[in-house]
Amino acid sequence: MASSSASNDKVVETVMAGNYVEMESEGKPKTAKSKLSRFFWDGGSAYDAWFSCASNQVAQVLLTLPYSFSQLGMMSGILFQLFYGLLGSWTAYLISILYVEYRTRKEREKVDFRNHVIQWFEVLDGLLGKHWRNVGLAFNCTFLLFGSVIQLIACASNIYYINDNLDKRTWTYIFGACCATTVFIPSFHNYRIWSFLGLLMTTYTAWYLTVASLLHGQVEGVKHSGPTKLVLYFTGATNILYTFGGHAVTVEIMHAMWKPQKFKAIYLFATIYVLTLTLPSASAVYWAFGDALLNHSNAFALLPRSAFRDSAVVLMLIHQFITFGFACTPLYFVWEKLIGLHECKSLCKRAAVRLPVVIPIWFLAIIFPFFGPINSAVGSLLVSFTVYIIPALAHILTFRSATARENAVEQPPRFLGRWVGMFSVNVFIVAWVFVVGFGFGGWASMTNFIHQIDTFGLFTKCYQCLPPQLPLPPPSPVMANSTSVISPAPSYGHLPHQGHHHFHHLSPNNH
Repeated sequence: MASSSASNDKVVETVMAGNYVEMESEGKPKTAKSKLSRFFWDGGSAYDAWFSCASNQVAQVLLTLPYSFSQLGMMSGILFQLFYGLLGSWTAYLISILYVEYRTRKEREKVDFRNHVIQWFEVLDGLLGKHWRNVGLAFNCTFLLFGSVIQLIACASNIYYINDNLDKRTWTYIFGACCATTVFIPSFHNYRIWSFLGLLMTTYTAWYLTVASLLHGQVEGVKHSGPTKLVLYFTGATNILYTFGGHAVTVEIMHAMWKPQKFKAIYLFATIYVLTLTLPSASAVYWAFGDALLNHSNAFALLPRSAFRDSAVVLMLIHQFITFGFACTPLYFVWEKLIGLHECKSLCKRAAVRLPVVIPIWFLAIIFPFFGPINSAVGSLLVSFTVYIIPALAHILTFRSATARENAVEQPPRFLGRWVGMFSVNVFIVAWVFVVGFGFGGWASMTNFIHQIDTFGLFTKCYQCLPPQLPLPPPSPVMANSTSVISPAPSYGHLPHQGHHHFHHLSPNNH
């Protein structure tokens, strides 16, 4: 556990409890300042881990799931959420097993982790060697990099529905500067109050989307034609794979716990709660607006402006700041280790050296501002390996020998069929995600992503938005066909001081 996050009057030591490694806090905070710090700042309980997992899972993807439902259809949307939620919980369980196995082995060698945060690539290095470390590091860092990019894009997309006096690119500049302040948060041990508030914010937003859509009712002539094309279908499915692939930070969250072995079922419980938010909201918005969502990847675009909607936008903005910190903090750790300052006790010095990590994230968010389609691209090309394939393969290879299985810290549950059952599930996950998630999903999402670039171009000033006073341009043959073939990139604008929206369609020449 990083010592910078522990109070000065507490003693943190590593102890063995059975076959597990635990981090215990001895002594109670004595001053009012330390008590306040412990209440808001120093979190290491199973509840803190649950809030972190649940808060980190939903984030801005809550707003793109109705868009995915319009691509998949209602039934497939619900089934894919349940299926990938289960798969994501399983691979998070595998990661927790590998973490405890690695840490236990290192503790037996008297390695001290009090000033060091264990990360996923180090677990792979310790269990499988440097080649696995390099692969894990490359996929994990790239995924977290684009995960942070997505949060900046989402911030600009959301704030536009409250204030469209500035274009989305300008808002990206502003929120990039705001999110850079996450360099001052030392570790996941210090996200206690932020995780709690983040989950409250997404809970409000999810139920706002649900209730507002039901009260709004179905729009005139609503159609629910999905699924219609394979490109649409696999793009939507990959976005849901991304939704439940938020555990690229699982190892860091576990390391922030006093008793990491309690993590085993935490991600499953977090996923169950998240499903109570995503299923009703996505279903209700799709029920109300149907195929109109194909043109609007952000669910806020279709709901009329009200105080409740503005509140949801503001809360999601704050939550996206928190999620940006979740995605960026592991990158900060990697950078600190690379330049040799990870164990530095000066918070200001660590914050200063972290700033270069934010700059490429900021730049990429300006280049690729494609809210919605970028989720699917990241899901197919990065999440499929980082979250599903690599953990399943790593578990198989770590325990492939009889000696490793006999000496394993965590034995498989009997109801799964012990090792044979676990290996069978892992092989299925690897095969399914590689073929469906990476293969078909990669083809569909990249086709869609390239279409956005062809339509809007890189560095587009305002993705999917037009000033309402512009005349309606004549539809081009390309865009007329793309509406039914690929997740289209039409635009919408709205008048911020009126209670209704003016929708416009874009030709590729509009930006």
